[in-house]
Amino acid sequence: MSSKKIIYLLLFFLISPIFANSAIVFMYHRFGESKYPSTNITLEQFQYQLDYLEEHDYNVWHLSKILSHIKEKKTLPPKTVALTIDDAYMSTYINAYPMLKSKRFPFTVVVSTNQVDSDSKNYMSWDQLRTMKKDGAEFANHSRSHDFLLTKSNETEAQWRKRITAEITNAQLRLHEELGSDANENPRLFSYPFGEYDMKTADLIKELGYIGITQTSGPIGENSDLRAVTRFPMAEAFANPNSFISKLNTLPMPIESVSQNEPYIKEQNPPKLRIKLKEPLENIGCYISNGDAIEFKWISKTEIEVCANEPFKQGREKYTCTAPSKNGKWYWYSHLWIVKK
Repeated sequence: MSSKKIIYLLLFFLISPIFANSAIVFMYHRFGESKYPSTNITLEQFQYQLDYLEEHDYNVWHLSKILSHIKEKKTLPPKTVALTIDDAYMSTYINAYPMLKSKRFPFTVVVSTNQVDSDSKNYMSWDQLRTMKKDGAEFANHSRSHDFLLTKSNETEAQWRKRITAEITNAQLRLHEELGSDANENPRLFSYPFGEYDMKTADLIKELGYIGITQTSGPIGENSDLRAVTRFPMAEAFANPNSFISKLNTLPMPIESVSQNEPYIKEQNPPKLRIKLKEPLENIGCYISNGDAIEFKWISKTEIEVCANEPFKQGREKYTCTAPSKNGKWYWYSHLWIVKK
């Protein structure tokens, strides 16, 4: 092998983590509404983030464009980001929209159609959504009523399927009626209300022709499950400059398989999760939602088993595992858990 080819290969393996075929998706809800700290981002935080993306030459794309590239196995350019906004709160129009418009950044608004149809002062109107469409907004389906999608205790399987199908198809119809027949098409996107789903729901979403969008943190890439696309939530506590920049510098963990994709805990609590890596990684750390470290054990050089120290209480939890990559980036993987009564 020639020395020139050896140098080329060394350079390729040295810099390849930077140019991994991946993207970062951020999720927002409210802007400048300090009485809702768990879903709000301050205007100063949001302005910093937009300025950072502009000054550091990030490719800000619609989420649909990123997912089309992944679905069609096209290469994503380095430093690709999507900005998504759930629930169509009025502060999106009043506060975020002018800031996004000034940057000419595209963005994705996730709409529960009953909320917009309600004429509530808390949500945008269809006219306001149409105005934003002219300046870079696209729209995604968030169901009709923003109801929980898991099977209810008084539902049969057939009743559950009928309810969820109606929630999604009726919302899609309203998006088309108000925003045009091209709204949320090619591909169709569906964001799970409250970020909750089980694999039965995820399979139904796929069957109906949608890509499923979660609220589980993590970068996305060519191996992402298009039934459960991850996003980094941006709220006051997680939106400071250091946290924002660290998330921009994450890569999908090189995972060959996990022992289960199902988030819904039916029996064993805390759940055990085995993660098989494509390659050995050093300095792995695993955590639950509050940031507390949890122990894991090595099953082999490329397989770990993760289990929380205590059972989860009712609600949503997650395991997050990270490991340093080259050039200051971090591998990241999160798994959602849901505990129901």
